Amino acid sequence: MSILIYFLVFLIGGIAIGLPIAFALILCGVATAMVLGGNNVNSQIIAAQLMRGTDSVTMMALPFFVLAGELMNRGGFTNRIIKFCNIFVGRFRGGLGYVTILACLMFASLVGSAVASTAALGAILIPMMVDSGYDRAKSAGLVASANLVAPIMPPSIPMIVYGVAAGCSIKSLFLGGIAPAIYLTIIMCSVWFIVTRKDNLKSDTTKYTVKEIMKIFINGLWALLLPLIILFGLRGGIFTATEAGVVAVVYAIAVGIFVYRELKFKDLIKAFVAAAKMSSVVMFLAATAQVAAYMMTISRIPQMLTESLHGLTANPALLNFVLQIIIIIMGTCIDVVPTILIMTPIMLPLIHAAGIDPVYFGVVFTLANVLGLTSPPVGPVLNVACATGKVSMEKIIKPVMPYYILQVILVFALIFFPPLVTVPLKWFGG
Repeated sequence: MSILIYFLVFLIGGIAIGLPIAFALILCGVATAMVLGGNNVNSQIIAAQLMRGTDSVTMMALPFFVLAGELMNRGGFTNRIIKFCNIFVGRFRGGLGYVTILACLMFASLVGSAVASTAALGAILIPMMVDSGYDRAKSAGLVASANLVAPIMPPSIPMIVYGVAAGCSIKSLFLGGIAPAIYLTIIMCSVWFIVTRKDNLKSDTTKYTVKEIMKIFINGLWALLLPLIILFGLRGGIFTATEAGVVAVVYAIAVGIFVYRELKFKDLIKAFVAAAKMSSVVMFLAATAQVAAYMMTISRIPQMLTESLHGLTANPALLNFVLQIIIIIMGTCIDVVPTILIMTPIMLPLIHAAGIDPVYFGVVFTLANVLGLTSPPVGPVLNVACATGKVSMEKIIKPVMPYYILQVILVFALIFFPPLVTVPLKWFGG
């Protein structure tokens, strides 16, 4: 058990002194190797593990989906999705709020990143809502909370990372995320319904001709055709998750250049650069996490934790509850991808011992991780919403809390009622 204490001290200590997560992972991995002694300190072993962390065909899906999201942000998809949603739900009381929720769900099926989705949609929707008389802080809070669906709805970048770390089917994880994404959307609509009644918000009064409606509908269908192609392709076994990423990139370029005609050569260059930066950060994290995971394995840390929590393995729901509470707490100070990379190797032996399906666990685990995106003090999505909405962190926290509380309750519901995930997963063919 002393080796576990050393490992945690080096990891938490590295983060506490301000080291980036990736370097803290290397520090705790190397320091643990030195404590173990012998051949474990061999630099060749550490270098080999760094390479192994990114040497994965499945992991190649990540940069392709990131690039596809960047291309869609610059190719005119965002405005057309918002207009598409507006013709359906804009006329309800507080219609722009429902437009925001529905647009987040649709954009999530294209991007897979809550931060990117919040930046793209927030920059357009928050000013629109404020100009229509909506409270600025509540508008920014709605955009931040509604975008938590992005890492759950396929294609999900965190699920790709978990799938690689846990050796699970990316296809099954993607299909398993559809039902929780719909649950999140229902929660958002329910809370917003109460807000609209409390604040007496108005509907959108924009008048559209039949010709304009048809044009908006057709333009929106081009954007919405991609997630259908990906889902049917994965479900039918036409292509793998990695190949789906390539399909998404080609589709985004083709529609952006030849249909919407907004994607220029300079936009292509910017998209490739932005995608390369984001992908390199995640890939480096995966490489360093593999070093830490290897050191945990040879020092038997997962076995120690399994033995210490062995009493809970007889009750899978209780064990899952305890693990997700740990993740929700960690989410307040560590971002999603690092948490997944750090905790997956630790938790896998426990869930296997308890007989929990790793795909089902991965869906719930990802959702619990995602909650950290809107929980202070880190809250990356909160920070983006504050920046795009020009509102302070103190003002946005209060309107976010009702959504956050119900989202936490949703995690607990999925823990104690697994069919909420497993039954729809079977329907979708996962």
